[in-house]
Amino acid sequence: MKRDVFNAIADPTRRVILMSLLDESKNVNSLANQFDMTRQAVSLHVKYLQECGVLTIEKVGRERYCKLQTKQLEKVATWLEPFKLLWEGRLNRLDNLLNKMQNQ
Repeated sequence: MKRDVFNAIADPTRRVILMSLLDESKNVNSLANQFDMTRQAVSLHVKYLQECGVLTIEKVGRERYCKLQTKQLEKVATWLEPFKLLWEGRLNRLDNLLNKMQNQ
C-alpha cells in the first residue's frame, strides 16, 4: 500500500507524535511515554510515519531516535493554501463589517 503525507496526519496519535518532534529528535520510549498505549503500538505509528516520509529513524547505540522530515509536509501546506485564502477573505470581510458597524 502506498502511504503519503495525508495518511500520516490522518490519525490523531500520529499528529501528536509529529508535533512532539518539532523542537528535537526523540527516542521511541520518550514518545511512548506521552500516550496511554504500549510502546509497541507507538512503534507501529512511528514506522507508519517513516513509511510516509515525514520522519527518519537514526540508531544511536541501542536507542532509535526519530527526527521530523518537513519536506513531505509541504504538500499539506500547499493543499491547504486555497482554504487559507478563503478564510482570510471571509475574516477580512467580517473585520470590515465590524469596523463599519463600530463607526456608525
